[in-house]
Amino acid sequence: MSCGCKTSGDSAHSCGTKSVNGCESVNTCGNSYKLSVFDWLSNVQNPASNRCDFVEVRFKNDRKSFYKNVNNIPLHIGSVVTVESSPGHDVGVVSLSGELVKIQMKKKRFSPEDPLKIYRLANQKDIEVWQESRKKEETVKVDARKISHRLGLEMKITDVEYQGDGSKVTFYYTADNRVDFRMLIKEFAGTFRTKIDMKQIGFRQEAAKIGGIGSCGRELCCSTWLTDFRSVNTNVARYQQLSINPQKLAGQCGKLKCCLNYELDSYLDALSHFPSSSTMLDTEKGRAFCIKIDVFKKKMWFAYVDSSMAWYDFDIDLVKKLIAQNKKGERILPLEDLKVPDIALPSVDLIQENSVDRFEKKNRGGFNKNRNQNQGQNPNQNRPNNNQGPRKDRPERTDRNDRPQKTERPATERPVNSERPRNTNPNAKPNPNQNPNQRPPKQQQPQQPKVQLEKAEANVNAEQKLQPPKKKFKKKFPPKKDNNA
Repeated sequence: MSCGCKTSGDSAHSCGTKSVNGCESVNTCGNSYKLSVFDWLSNVQNPASNRCDFVEVRFKNDRKSFYKNVNNIPLHIGSVVTVESSPGHDVGVVSLSGELVKIQMKKKRFSPEDPLKIYRLANQKDIEVWQESRKKEETVKVDARKISHRLGLEMKITDVEYQGDGSKVTFYYTADNRVDFRMLIKEFAGTFRTKIDMKQIGFRQEAAKIGGIGSCGRELCCSTWLTDFRSVNTNVARYQQLSINPQKLAGQCGKLKCCLNYELDSYLDALSHFPSSSTMLDTEKGRAFCIKIDVFKKKMWFAYVDSSMAWYDFDIDLVKKLIAQNKKGERILPLEDLKVPDIALPSVDLIQENSVDRFEKKNRGGFNKNRNQNQGQNPNQNRPNNNQGPRKDRPERTDRNDRPQKTERPATERPVNSERPRNTNPNAKPNPNQNPNQRPPKQQQPQQPKVQLEKAEANVNAEQKLQPPKKKFKKKFPPKKDNNA
């Protein structure tokens, strides 16, 4: 019985494929690429004498082991097999076969002496018992956490794995200190009625079993392809000029990220061409120390010991020359004199419309566009002042003197305001000869003489002086009664 896909051996999921015998494939195909190995020697024909009898079998999550095919059963990647276990038997999926198994056994230092055996291809009964056991794992994990919490143990149960025949259950837990779980095993054995096995794992192994998405947006390396966990310390972050911030450097396991080791060799190779970060320069203005290093730009920043607010960056070639001058006993020029001013290159805007309102709907009419541009400005701002001379944007006209001068009308022909006809009668009919756009003059109200206004103001002031001042009202309270009387 086999599964057609490149299975990963995760028994908690299924790819939904059909087996060779017609039955539905078991829950073995989770993430088909999770910790899977590509057999690049599968098409190589080897002589029968050098045939490898070992196969790699994978169980839940990342647990793998090597078994010997003593019965010469035709196996390939994805075959569901029943293997030897203690006690009883277990069910797993073949993840690797052929000559590549020898390389993996040598890499993991597996001893071929007295190996475990493969009994047979899993039959329908083995698969049904296996599936029933897998369905109980989640509820068993919740119940086990309740029991450990009731006993007051400082531990966290991460995962539960049932054996293929259901005769044994393994509890994976994490703890900072040593845990005395003798009483816990008694509780588990009485509750679950099976053999109990406890295995302590690290926090990195816990993250690999649970899985998740990292800060890079991809699945965790430990749960997909990373098989070994190298030690990571804070010196790795210092070599890469990273700030020692635990929240950014730590992964989901709470430890430093494994990916900090990926580019460490490149950084060490680049830093080998740099002078030491503890370099001190002896200048005429005082001593200067290195305050920052840029690996990509190949620059070093220096600042004075007395005033470290001003930083000066130099190329590493210039720094090496300055160090050589100091070794000769010569003082170098001040840092501000050594600093070459940066030439500002003309900036080219690739995006022409870089304003904030470039996505808003534009008005097609030119009148509204000019109106919006001139909104909030003084309307007389752009008008020329006659006292300032001719406008500069227009050429001065020389033909103004050639124009005929206007002759002024005599004073007798000009109408006087008092002589203009006024329509004082409101019921009068409009004059057809009068211009309808001309406004009628306003009727002036008769003004009171100035003397009468001054007398009225004086009378008001006198009345205010004669009135007596208002007394402030004070609330009178009744006298308190004597209770002794």
